[in-house]
Amino acid sequence: MQENLKAFGNEINIRQILIGLTVLFLGTLVYLIDRPPDQTYFVYKSFVNISLHNILPYLFGFISSSLPSFVHAFCFILLTAGFLQCQKRGCIIICASWFLIDFIFELGQKFKSFSSTMVPDWFSGIPFLENSKNYFLTGTFDFNDLTAIVFGTLSAYFIFSITMKRKES
Repeated sequence: MQENLKAFGNEINIRQILIGLTVLFLGTLVYLIDRPPDQTYFVYKSFVNISLHNILPYLFGFISSSLPSFVHAFCFILLTAGFLQCQKRGCIIICASWFLIDFIFELGQKFKSFSSTMVPDWFSGIPFLENSKNYFLTGTFDFNDLTAIVFGTLSAYFIFSITMKRKES
C-alpha cells in the first residue's frame, strides 16, 4: 500500500489516517459496550439496536469514563494532520486547535446554563447538532477528561512525529 495518496489535490498520509480511524473505532466500542444505550446519541438514534451493553462484559473498565476524551483529541488530530499532510508547524497548530475545542467543550459541561444558551435554536432540527444543547445540560465535567485531552493531544503529536513524511529538499 502506498504511504501517501492524493485527495482533494493534496497528498494524504495513510498511516496517520489509519491509526486515527483504528483508535476511533476502539473508542466507539466504549459507547457500544460499556455505556447504556440511552446515554449515547448515535446508539439510541440508530435504526437498529447496535448496543452491546449488558450483552458483553465491560471492555475498558475504569478508563471508559475518560477514554472518549483521549480518543477524540487523538483521532481528530491525526485525521486532520493526515488529510492535510502537514509538517511539524502545521501539526502544532492542529494539536492546539483540537485541544482548545475539546477543552472548551469539556469546560462547557461545568458551566451548563451558560453553555447551553450559546447553542443556536436552529440546531434543534439538524441531526447530530440537535443534541448539542443536551450535551452541555446532561454532560458531566470531569478533571480526568481534561487530563485525557492533554494525553490525547501529546500522544497524537508523538505519533505524528513518527509517521510524518519528511519533505525532500
